[in-house]
Order: sequence, then C-alpha cells, then structure tokens
Amino acid sequence: MKEYLNKYTSNTLASSSNQLYFNSNNEIQRSRAFYKIFAGGKYEYSFLFSNIIDSTYADGSISVANESCDEWEMKAKILLIDSKETNLSSPKIENEYNLTFNKNSIKTVISKEIFYSDPIVIEAKKNDYFCVEIEFKGTKIPYFEEILIPTFRQYNGKWIPDKKAPVPAMLGAKREVEKKIGFLGDSITEGIGTPMNKYTHWNAIIAEKIGEKYSYWNLGIGYGRANDVAFDGIWLEKAKNLDLVTICFGVNDLGRGYTASEIENNLLKVVKILQKNNVKTILFTIPPFDYNEETKKKWNEINNYILTELSKITEVYDVAKIWGQDFPNNHLAKYGGHPDENGCMIMAKDFLNKYNL
Repeated sequence: MKEYLNKYTSNTLASSSNQLYFNSNNEIQRSRAFYKIFAGGKYEYSFLFSNIIDSTYADGSISVANESCDEWEMKAKILLIDSKETNLSSPKIENEYNLTFNKNSIKTVISKEIFYSDPIVIEAKKNDYFCVEIEFKGTKIPYFEEILIPTFRQYNGKWIPDKKAPVPAMLGAKREVEKKIGFLGDSITEGIGTPMNKYTHWNAIIAEKIGEKYSYWNLGIGYGRANDVAFDGIWLEKAKNLDLVTICFGVNDLGRGYTASEIENNLLKVVKILQKNNVKTILFTIPPFDYNEETKKKWNEINNYILTELSKITEVYDVAKIWGQDFPNNHLAKYGGHPDENGCMIMAKDFLNKYNL
C-alpha cells in the first residue's frame, strides 16, 4: 500500500471504509456508490481496495478492527455522471470505464488482501460523480454501513438504495499537490450529523476553503475508537503516508468504558506512531456528547491531559470549546452530539483562523 500512497492521492471528500460485512450467498450481484470528485481535470486514477475491516462496529459483536473477510470475486467499472444529475437510481451516464486488476477484468480477492486497480485516465469536472459499479459474489464481503454517499443494489433490474455495497478505500488520482492532509477520527470526522451527499461536514468545509493545492483524505469512521487505531493496523497505515493528520477520538472510547488512562495512552500512541513516520499531527480534544456525571469526570480529566501534557509534543485544537455549551454545561453538545451543518461551519471557520495550513 505504501507504493500506492506515494503515487496517488485522494480525490473525494467523502469517507470510504470497511466497517461491516455481508453475505451475497455466492450469487452474482451488482452495487453502485456515488462519489463527488474534489479536483476536476484529467488525471490518471487507480482505486484502492481492502479486504480487511478498518474499525470495530458498535459493541464488536459483529465485526472488529483488523478482521479479515473471506475470499470473494469482483468486476468493477467507473461511470462518469454529471454533477447536476438528481436521479441517481437511473442516471444519465456520460462515460464508462472498465477497471482491470493486473490486466484482468475479474479480480479474486483473497483474505487480508489490499489491492488496487490498474491505472486509467479519466477526465471529469469538479463535483461530477464517479459511480463505482461493482459486480460481486461471495460469503463475507466488506462494506460501509454508515456511509454518507448514495449507494444502491440492483434488484430485478432496478437500482434500489442499499448500503450493502463494497466500496474502494481511496479514489486515487495522480495529482501534484503541495501537501496531503488526512482527517482521522470517528463518526464526527466522517460527517454524521450532516445530510447525506451534501459534503457539509467540518473537514469538507475546511478542504473547500483551502482549495485544490492540497489533497484531502477523510479517514473518519462511525463508532471509531482510539483503541482501534492505536493497534496500528490498516486504518492507521493509511495515515502514515500523509503530511498532516488531524486526530479526533474519545467519544466512543468513553462510551465503551475505557479508563481515562487507557484513552490517554492510546491517543499518545497514535500521535507518536504518526510522528515517527514524519506526519505532522493536530490532536483534538474530545468533543462534548451529552455525558453523564461519571463520564463527564473522565472527559474533563482526559481533555486536561491533552491540553496540558500532549500539547507538549503535538499541536492541539480545543474543539470541545467550540462545540460545548457554556460552563458548567460544557460537556453537553451545543450543535448535537454529531455536529450539524451550522456547528461544522462554525468549527471550520475557527480552525482555519488558528492554523495556516
């Protein structure tokens, strides 16, 4: 994956990940996922895929971080759809590109495999859709349950909204940029709390304000925990080849009963691993999430540790101050536990005022 990440950089602001898996009963099925392109132009593309679960879903009773899926089979194509298209269940297709893998149209995906498509040149306008259409069959196929872009499955010839669709980990473009920025975190980083397919989450706003001189990779995943990313599996591996990474974890760790010490140590470990790989880090305080009194004590303790101790080794952004209510209710969420569009806009403006990226 390192060779791939040295050559290609993300060209969408949507998060794309493996969170759960499903069974197609070895019957051939088809899916579509619609990604808006960030930087328009003519670029060489390659699409990164993984057969490994990135992070633990909910309580871990179904899937856990770094779990491998089974062998399955796929064919893939990219459908170019105009940005003005509104009927994504039956869109007008501007162009179509078949993907190959080592010059083969059919890819047999093996356990724990990380792979990518052969290079292909595509010209598209900013905000045009890359519809990733995949024909697949297998018994344990990864997908992104909390994905925030339109996904469909084909049933009796009709495209019906359905999240059980395998998706790429990166829409990689060979594009010269000054800096590669990543946003590592949970559902708040992914953008949950903002509308489907709107791209109004906080890091998308930041990316649009800074512009196309940089690239941006949203590595936020719903239910994500510092405990998972600190394991140093595939999820953190994605971030190691970036120039700058923001880190926002803790809400789910608190919710799952980790101690303050465990959360502090995991955050420290994540920062140190990235810095060891020459990645600049900006660590966020843990956002407010309507905590009860017991959890509030741990939340205050950890945020104090971030602000007083971890700030000695990394940049720290106090997002809790922006998203929390006024003291003494600063542990309660002002814009919703998953910040809404207004909360994301306010935070993005404050962030850009503080950092000259």
